[in-house]
Order: sequence, then structure tokens, then C-alpha cells
Amino acid sequence: MFAGVCAGLGRQCDMDPVIFRITLAVLSATGGIGLIFYGFAWLFVPYDDEDENEVRKLLTGRVDGQALTAVLFALVGCGVFLTLLNNGSVLTFAVILSLLLAGAGYWSQRRGSPDPDPLAAQAVADAPPEAQAPPVPAAYPSWWRDPIVKDGTHVGGTGYLWGPRESRDRDIAAAVNISLGTDTGPQAALAQRTAPPKPRGPRWIGGWVFLLALLAGAIGTRATWQEQPLGTSLQTGLACALAVIGLGIAVSAFLGRTGAGSIFLAVITAGLLAGAAALPKNIGTEWIRTTWRPAAVADVERKYDLGTGVGTLDLTRLNPAKGQTVSTDAEVGVGQLRVIVPPDVTVKANIDVGVGDIQLPGEQKQDVDVEPGKYREVTLTPASGVKSAGTVDLDLKVGVGQVEVSRAAS
Repeated sequence: MFAGVCAGLGRQCDMDPVIFRITLAVLSATGGIGLIFYGFAWLFVPYDDEDENEVRKLLTGRVDGQALTAVLFALVGCGVFLTLLNNGSVLTFAVILSLLLAGAGYWSQRRGSPDPDPLAAQAVADAPPEAQAPPVPAAYPSWWRDPIVKDGTHVGGTGYLWGPRESRDRDIAAAVNISLGTDTGPQAALAQRTAPPKPRGPRWIGGWVFLLALLAGAIGTRATWQEQPLGTSLQTGLACALAVIGLGIAVSAFLGRTGAGSIFLAVITAGLLAGAAALPKNIGTEWIRTTWRPAAVADVERKYDLGTGVGTLDLTRLNPAKGQTVSTDAEVGVGQLRVIVPPDVTVKANIDVGVGDIQLPGEQKQDVDVEPGKYREVTLTPASGVKSAGTVDLDLKVGVGQVEVSRAAS
């Protein structure tokens, strides 16, 4: 009920606007699609008594509270939609409900229209064109006088078919001008008329808003770079930049200087902020190289974790007895995870890489195959001739990077 979007849809589709209001409210809560649709419909569809929509007003610098509210609707909807990208069931429900609403509106709009009659349509197509009145010359007065009627009388004028005196004088003047190569007709007079100078509009402040947003983002990111994970640090910087952009749009709304670039920049910053919120919290801001080297089976920890860098899990000192199983997990957010296992153990590994590569014993290190969503479940037995000992059960995860499993030399 904010901008009459649902009322307009109800009148266009011959449906109760309450149906659209309830459906869009549900779609706003489940995926943000309702807010996105309402915001863009508010921006691009003009009011019934106006010729320009809100987007055209934004482009011409006429910004008011309605345009800013519509942009806010769209931004909030995009943020909710991006946060629910991993929830497939909610998005599926939202898409199905949107299709059902669109189908109901189309059916309601078409149900009252009569079916076209093919015979009538063919008759209209075969009918000759209607007679049109001759064009009325607009440059000069008519060249003819009222004609003489049958009884020899006439109404007005002299009864002759020659044009009026003023038109004859103009014809003589035009002939002289053509012979001299000049043009003094109405079009030439309009061309010679000097156009009034256009009033100089207000200067745009979008460039300054962009620079201040970059500065605020850099300050916010730098202030939390050492203490916080990468995702939190980026969220802080992008939130500062988005606050500056929003303040700039609010200030320019009163000055009439907001451009489409500021709106586009706000949408991009909001999308980046939603992406930064989805980053894993274990991704740090420093590149660290660390090695975990347990001396015995009892020293093996349940889980080894590293945010960003190269983590090496050296299990060569382990000597599990035959039939004994040693289990551990290792995870690296961004970087490389290297695991070195003894030559006489059986390795059972579940390897999960979000985006990157997996290297196993026997594969060439130059053969790097980077793919998203790589998962392998492997069992590596000792080489032939090596007496088998216990089993090492590994659960290895890397968000972005590489997992490398190798055997120590016997």
C-alpha cells in the first residue's frame, strides 16, 4: 500500500489487490523477491496521473523520498535474496509462488476478453481504406478563391481561381531568393533564431561520494585487519562505505544532485557486503605457514585448523599397531593443506575442496586441475613389499586452495 503497486496490478489484471499484497508480503519474507519486485515496479512504473517514472526523475536529478524508499526496498530485497542463496527449498517455494501469481494474473486479465471472430477479422482486412481529406497547406494561405457556382454567382472573393495577392507576392519573392541562392522561408527564420542559453544545473557530487566511500572502506578494513577474520574485516569496511554512500544520497536528495551512478554504486556495495558475510569465519587476514608434527599416536589431536596459509600435517612419526585406527581432521580456509603419512599404513581419506585441486600419491605435481566443488573418498594401501601396519583415517577440508597427500620415503 506504499506506492499503489498492488492496486495498479489489481486494476490491470481485474483482481482483488489484497491477493497481490499478501503474496508479495510472503515473497518478501521468503527470499526477498517481493521486495525486489515492489521496489523496481515502484521505480519503473509511473503513477496514473504522471508521465515520468521515478527512474527518470533520478536521472534528471529530481530526487524525493519516494525514489529513495523504492531504492531502499530493492536494496533490502537484494540483501535478503543473497543471504538465502544456499537455501534451495525457500527459493524454490518463492519461485513457484511467483509463477502461480503471474499465471493467475494473466488468466484473470484474459478471461473477460471475447474470442476474436475470424470472419470479422478477415472482412476488416479485405475492406478498402477509408477516404481521407486532402491535406491542408500550412505554410501560406490557400491559393484558390471560392469557385463560381452553376448559376454564375459566387460566394466571397472575385470568383477567379488565382491565389490571393499576398501569396502571389510571396511566390515572386521566393523565386528571386532561389535565384540568388538564399533561403528566407519559415524554416530558415527558425534556424536563424538564436536559442536561449540553457540554465546551468547543479554540479554532481557523485565523484566526491565515491572517493569518501573508498576512504571510509579502507579505514574500516584497516582498523579490523589484524584482530578480525577476513570476512569480518571486509564487512566492516563495506559497511562504512555503504553508510557514506547512503549519507551522500540523502544529502544530495535535498540538493537535487543525485545521479544513477550513486544508486548503482550502492547496489554493488550491498552485494559485496552480502558476499563478505558469507565468507567462512576461519579465513584470516595473515598468510601463515605452520607444521603439525605429533610424536606418537597419543599426541594426535582431534582437529587441526588454519585460516589462511600453508598447513603441513606430518604423521611420519606415528607407528600404529596392526588393526589400530588413528583418526584426525584437518582444515584450511584459504591456502594449501599438506599431509605426509608413513609408508606402511593404510590411509582412508575424505577430501573436500570448495574451489581448488587435489593431489594424491602417484600423481604428477604439474598436473593441477582447479575445479569448484571437488570431493574424493580414497583408500591408499601401502606399496607392494611393505608390511602393512595400522590405518589412518583422515577428514581433509580446504575452502579455496589445494590438498596434497603424500607418503614418506621408506
